[in-house]
Amino acid sequence: MDRRKFTIAALAALAGAAVTPAFAKRYYNPDTNRWEEREVSSGGRRGKAIPKEIVPYETKYKVGTIVVETSERRLYLVLPDGKAMKYGIGVGRDGFTWSGQHKITRKAEWPGWTPPAAMRKRVPDLPAYMPGGPKNPLGARALYIGSTLYRIHGTSEPWTIGQAVSSGCIRLTNEDVIDLYDRAKVGATVVVHH
Repeated sequence: MDRRKFTIAALAALAGAAVTPAFAKRYYNPDTNRWEEREVSSGGRRGKAIPKEIVPYETKYKVGTIVVETSERRLYLVLPDGKAMKYGIGVGRDGFTWSGQHKITRKAEWPGWTPPAAMRKRVPDLPAYMPGGPKNPLGARALYIGSTLYRIHGTSEPWTIGQAVSSGCIRLTNEDVIDLYDRAKVGATVVVHH
């Protein structure tokens, strides 16, 4: 079994774990920028999944370009022959949306997270660093966007896909971000439309 299939299988196993009684747990909520007590069960919340799919997509952008349609809450990876892979995404909440064009400057598997200074100022008890792993807000993979503080990344909260909840980053389910990570190249153009 190759590493990608193993990772997806491991994520599926985590998602499908046996249901256990709910319990309270303190966790950092990147949507509110606060530590919160939350009732948690091994199954987590369930939302309606937004499946990735290949769609017709006529564009001026070259193959390999990532186009983020914030208002649509979709990300398109431009493919050959007038097609694109379309993914459901979570986007920045009010006051945290942005637009522009940059390049992917780095990619990371199970990235650690260093909250920006402005976020730590808003949330003083936020850790200075959070190691990578299934509970990390960046999820299974991250694609770093230019010299910005923003990333295209996975999430430990898949039910937020399709919503405007982040501090400006673009989030996908862990399964989808692994797929995008494997397809996208460092140096690829990222275009974000507001």
